[in-house]
Amino acid sequence: MGTSRRPRPARLASKLRQIRNSLGLTQEQLGVLLTTRKSAVYPGHVSEFETGKREPSLLTLLAYARVARVPMETLVDDKLELSTKLSGI
Repeated sequence: MGTSRRPRPARLASKLRQIRNSLGLTQEQLGVLLTTRKSAVYPGHVSEFETGKREPSLLTLLAYARVARVPMETLVDDKLELSTKLSGI
């Protein structure tokens, strides 16, 4: 096994920021929507996700997809565009 990092989607951070902005949510409001019983998402985490400083867990990505009502594949595939009109929850 190598020590190199696994590949990351280049556009993930901007897509996550686009979701929050399109839904008109603050980082705090989005953090509440993304929080599950097993994992809390704080506003600082949302900021780090949106700047690419932190990579969200798979469960957090699933929560983002559910909040935005988009397939999770759309978030992680750089070839797929995120709709400019999101309906959200």
